[in-house]
Amino acid sequence: MFVLSVLMTSCVQRQEVGLERVRRAGELRWGADAQGGEPYAMEDPEVPGRMRGFEVELADALARELGVRARFIQNDWSSLIPSLERGSFDVALNGIEITPARSGRILFTRPYFIFQLRLLARRDDDTVTGLASLRGRRVGTLANSQAWDLLQREGIQAVPYEGVEEPYIDLEQGRVDAVLMDDLIAQRYGQPRAGLRVVGDVGEGYYAIAVRPGDEDLRAALDVALGHIARSGELRRIFARWNIDSAAQQRMVEWSDAQTREVLAQTQAPRLGWAQWVMFLQASLVTLVVSVGAMALAVPLGMGLALARLYGPRWLGRLASLYVELFRGTPVLLQLYVLYYGLAGVLRLDALSAAVLGLGLNYAAYEAEVYRAGVLAVPRGQLEAALALGMSTPLALRRVIFPQAFRVALPSATNDFIALLKDSSLVSVISVVELTKRMTITAVDVRSWLLPGALCAALYLAMSYPLSLLARRLEARLERG
Repeated sequence: MFVLSVLMTSCVQRQEVGLERVRRAGELRWGADAQGGEPYAMEDPEVPGRMRGFEVELADALARELGVRARFIQNDWSSLIPSLERGSFDVALNGIEITPARSGRILFTRPYFIFQLRLLARRDDDTVTGLASLRGRRVGTLANSQAWDLLQREGIQAVPYEGVEEPYIDLEQGRVDAVLMDDLIAQRYGQPRAGLRVVGDVGEGYYAIAVRPGDEDLRAALDVALGHIARSGELRRIFARWNIDSAAQQRMVEWSDAQTREVLAQTQAPRLGWAQWVMFLQASLVTLVVSVGAMALAVPLGMGLALARLYGPRWLGRLASLYVELFRGTPVLLQLYVLYYGLAGVLRLDALSAAVLGLGLNYAAYEAEVYRAGVLAVPRGQLEAALALGMSTPLALRRVIFPQAFRVALPSATNDFIALLKDSSLVSVISVVELTKRMTITAVDVRSWLLPGALCAALYLAMSYPLSLLARRLEARLERG
């Protein structure tokens, strides 16, 4: 009976859609990413756990109009739309731009804010005069944004970022030639930097609230609520409190349904054609380069750390142990951030070099333990016998110990390389477009996650499976030897 009641309750919940679901729950769950920072939605530094921002105030006002309360749901900005589709929250409200790829996939309310696409360059670089001067050059922006689409159409190499401050750090360091972002972001994170200058505004766009297909009644209720908030003057008062109001925002007050239909006019979604296949193959090559390069660094460094712990002087062994514990005990994502952004002022590395170095340093700690275990698996008497025969310690290690230790360590080392192949997806946080990042970009472009995801998985398998076969063959050969 209990199982039956649960099933019946779940069926009723599934039948509830849109406005009915929100009112029954008594709350409007809105998804956003606090990493986006000011002025959108961020944690209040004075009251930990409380959110503040103009979109926080807008969500509260909309919930009040619907007769419910607003509840913030943290979600990574790049996956807001997929999370909305799977039902993690009722609406996505976080600077969601109306783009063709999104408008054919989800529902949008009437816009609530007009923004400009603002181009920034280095103050000492006079060659950047507009988008036309950047063809063939690197320009940072957020992936799958309106700025991203514009750069792609103009034939400019768009460099994807997941945060709003990192592109301007890279611009100062000379890693990109310009940054194209919404003016709200540029005003707070780019323009205050003394080494950067505003080139100009090159486009206009709209923020709107994203709603799941099937929740048309919720969208209609939100449209009514937005219209009331705008006409009452509350919307612009919210903007004014966050210093983002301008004469252009008066259009939000006078906005009509016909303008909404015009802005939301759908365009045909691009298909997964040959161009995307080529980009997938290029991203696979980047994944291989990063993985092979990192492993080429991790193997000798790991071997050196293992020998230092086993045969080096005490102080060197302690330093090696400290290295292993430090890199194994902290997230590789944090290490990549510190290496690429934190040390940008003293260590100027391009994104690919930082990716190889960061993963290599991290995996060296794991390889050190693998090789140390392999050496310890060889009976100590063999080293003593080799020394008794007159061999020096380095010669005994090279001829007697290492060949046997290599056979013991090979399976674990192979597994580490396969794991590294998959962990290379983390380097997308420092703007490297590897295989997984290419998949997420393409999935949004073609409005489907199934086929790009399957292609991504097949390419990973095509890279890792031959390595497994090679390792097994080598193990069998060593056993026969």
